[in-house]
Amino acid sequence: MANLDWSQCPAVESIPGKRSGAWVFKDTRMPVSTIFENLESGASIEEIMEWFDVTREQIVGVLEFAARSLDAPPPANRPLASVDAHSL
Repeated sequence: MANLDWSQCPAVESIPGKRSGAWVFKDTRMPVSTIFENLESGASIEEIMEWFDVTREQIVGVLEFAARSLDAPPPANRPLASVDAHSL
């Protein structure tokens, strides 16, 4: 997947020393990538909410941010990246 600028997503944060600086849901230690990995494996949003103690609003916020980011035109002078869910 194209590299997303997660710093623009209000639902997540990256703090050095917290999960090695990975993007996590605010006030949690749950990496954003966990959502995409579990959805890709066939889990439902309800299952993810139960397993990882995150809210529907948090999950939907991240999914909507990713969708909007992927729909945006690429910055000038930057080639299009191939899409792969593992690069989140």
